[in-house]
Order: sequence, then C-alpha cells, then structure tokens
Amino acid sequence: MPELNEYRFSFGPWNIHEGEDPFGPPVRDSYSFDEKIGFYRDLGFVGIQFHDDDIVPDIDGKTHEQIMRQTRNVKRLIESLGLTPEIVAPRLWFAPQTIDGAYTANLSSDRDYALERSKRCVDVANEIGCRNIVLWLAREGTYLREAKDSAGAVGRIIDAINTMLDYESNIRILVEPKPNEPMDQAYIPTIGHALGLAYISKDPDRVGGLIESAHAILAGLDPSDEMGYALHHKKLWSVHLNDQNGLKFDEDKAFGSVDLRRAFNQVRILEEHGYGKNGEFVGLDVKVMRTQPREISTKHLLNSRKTFLRLLEKVRTLDRAVERELIEARDYEELDLYILDHLLGG
Repeated sequence: MPELNEYRFSFGPWNIHEGEDPFGPPVRDSYSFDEKIGFYRDLGFVGIQFHDDDIVPDIDGKTHEQIMRQTRNVKRLIESLGLTPEIVAPRLWFAPQTIDGAYTANLSSDRDYALERSKRCVDVANEIGCRNIVLWLAREGTYLREAKDSAGAVGRIIDAINTMLDYESNIRILVEPKPNEPMDQAYIPTIGHALGLAYISKDPDRVGGLIESAHAILAGLDPSDEMGYALHHKKLWSVHLNDQNGLKFDEDKAFGSVDLRRAFNQVRILEEHGYGKNGEFVGLDVKVMRTQPREISTKHLLNSRKTFLRLLEKVRTLDRAVERELIEARDYEELDLYILDHLLGG
C-alpha cells in the first residue's frame, strides 16, 4: 500500500522499556535516551511525547538554570533529527509529595509542590518549543472515598489549571482522563469530565483533551464515541492509541491487537472529522511485550502505526453508497456483515 502522509505519528520514549512489571523484574537491557530518540525516524515517527523528567532527569534536584541548559541540549538533539516535541507532561505521580495526589492532596505543602513542578514543566515546554501541556491526573482521586471531599477536589484541579494558564499565556492544557489506576477511582474519569473542566476554566479556548483508547475502555466506553464527543466540541487535541483486553489493569496493547473493529472505528472517526488537519498528531502509548528480545523491542510501535495506516485504507475504500442504502433500510444485520466483509478483505 502507498505511504499515507496525511497523519503525523508520535510516541514517548517510555514506550521502549525493559519489561519490568508489578510481578517481575526487567528482562531487557535499557536503551539510552539518545538511542531511543534515534529510533523515531526509522519507525516512521516525527513527534515525541515527553514527560518533564524525560527531558530533565532528576528535575526536582536541579536549579532553573540547570533545567534550561539540559532542555536546550535535548532541543538541539531532536532538531538535528527533524523531530517535533508534541506534548510535555509534568510527572506528578512519582514524587513522595504526590502519594496522596498532586493538586488534590490533603496537605497544602504537597499541593504547593505540585503547582511548582507544573510551572517548571511549563518552563521546559517553552524552552523546547512545545505549547501542549498534558495533565494525566494520575493520583487525583482516592483510595478511600471518605479521605477527600470530591467537590472540593474538583475545585482544586480547576484552580491548578487556572494557575498554569495565568503563568504562561502561550500554553494549551490537554486533560487526559482515566477512570482508575493507580487510584481506586479518579475524579476526572472521562472526556466529558475533562471538557467540563475546560469550560469552567478562565480560558476555555486553551483547555482541551487527550483521549487514550485503553482509558476509555476501562471506563466501559467505546473510544471512538469518546473521540467523537471531543471532536464535536473541537477539543480533541491529541490521542494515545492502543488496545485493551477488558476492564482490568491498563494494558497498553498494540493498537488493534484485541479488537480490530473497535480500532477501525477510531481511525474512521478521526479521518471523517478532520483530525490532524490542524497539526494534531496520532500518538501511540503502547507497551512492548515482556517476551520480546531487546533487539526487536520496537516492533509494537512499528506494528501499531502499520495497523493504523491499513485501517485508514479500509476507511477510505468503504463504499458509502452501500452503507447509506443499508442504513436507510434499517438493515443493520446486513450492515454488520458488510463491515466485517470489508475488514476481512471481501
């Protein structure tokens, strides 16, 4: 199939990892940061998803000048390879101060830490040339419902968003919802909740969403419907495509590897509603299987991109007249078979 250049693809360096999981140690030697960055072009990717401490390791222990110097070093590296920083996200779930949450922590000193870390992240994003700040509100929820006031917690999240908007007029904030894990339940579980934050922020035009396939599935929802909701609001500013086998832990499987039809409908909603025409990236957030040898531990990224492009071809070759006829006749059984036949190559 010919190369399709309409879409630009991104992933984060954490997607190339050592195979460690909660039940076992690493199984592969690490690649250095520079080695990982060197893989992008060969795999067909031009965009990089960053956490702040991907760019500046041990960021909490560095001065502002040290942070800026390291950021400039990374900027020179990615520019030399023709790569674009798509997003930068403050990693607000690793530090001792975020055990109980970041913006919603019960201790005011912990909340202060989260805000200062977020401002440092904005500084890093500005220096590296990226205006998209992603907030994965990982620990903004509870292990125990009585431990926090949910109404007050939402207020604290919006206060943090407003603080960041005030801090830098150039940035956009992309809220990435997830219903659970690592917390028992999260306060912002779906894209509807995320966009609710956008509309009550002090600058709704600069607050939108990022949808991850697996997160929608974990909420019992269809990712394409969540994407369609955000697209209608013109607030789908990034996606993290992957797959998920049921309502359990966040698996981050290769895109389309569990449910090809569900993946087809995600590609279709993006294609038919102009996603990417304003510079949005098709982002992947996929974990390499624990069984993979080190030398072939990037296949999950290559395969996910290939699957997207194959499904894009299926979207573009779908006979809309046949589909329309079946819909008008309300012959959904035949429509069901038509879609399956099309996906199977019939």
